[in-house]
Amino acid sequence: MALAAKATQEFVPIKEVRDGIIVLKDGGLRSIVLANSINLSLKSYDEQKATILQFQSFLNTLDFPIQISIQSRKLDIRPYILLLENRMKIQNEPLLKLQTREYIDFIKNFTETVSIMTKNFFITVPYTPTTLKVNTGVLGGLFSKKSKNEAKTAEQAEFEEKRSQIEQRVSVIQQGLARCGIKSVQLGTEEVVEVFYKVFNPGELEGKIKLE
Repeated sequence: MALAAKATQEFVPIKEVRDGIIVLKDGGLRSIVLANSINLSLKSYDEQKATILQFQSFLNTLDFPIQISIQSRKLDIRPYILLLENRMKIQNEPLLKLQTREYIDFIKNFTETVSIMTKNFFITVPYTPTTLKVNTGVLGGLFSKKSKNEAKTAEQAEFEEKRSQIEQRVSVIQQGLARCGIKSVQLGTEEVVEVFYKVFNPGELEGKIKLE
């Protein structure tokens, strides 16, 4: 089992998740933006056309690639059922208690026959810095030695510079989505980890990733 886990990790290009930013093993950065959906069928024809044209214009103005992913999961109704059952226990009115029980039975029967799915829409924003590798030889290696604190400080400064670049791209994405009437939020570290946990563990229960 340990060998299998190690082999799986070798295929994952992620080095770490720092301050909501995914750091890849090759030095590239990725940020994930969660976007809500809009129901075009509820809009008039003119509104539908305007929304589609605005989204098309938004995509055409981007000078960097993005990846749009949809994550579909079956909705776990058990927390809602538990909430109803707890409220039923403290209900003093017999009629309301009976109605609550009938409603719980209806929800259970309905969800057993109909699969209720939840969908999350993610936009992955990349940033891959261009670096030039210079072979400085033995002397360069001798003079480039740094203490651990200096190396850590330099590494943090490099990360902050890269993060500044990817944050600018995230801002462009969110502004473009806002013009289309789409709300969005950049995921933090905990939410990013949850997304990837679900990707590699599709059988797990629904989490709490949502737009505030």
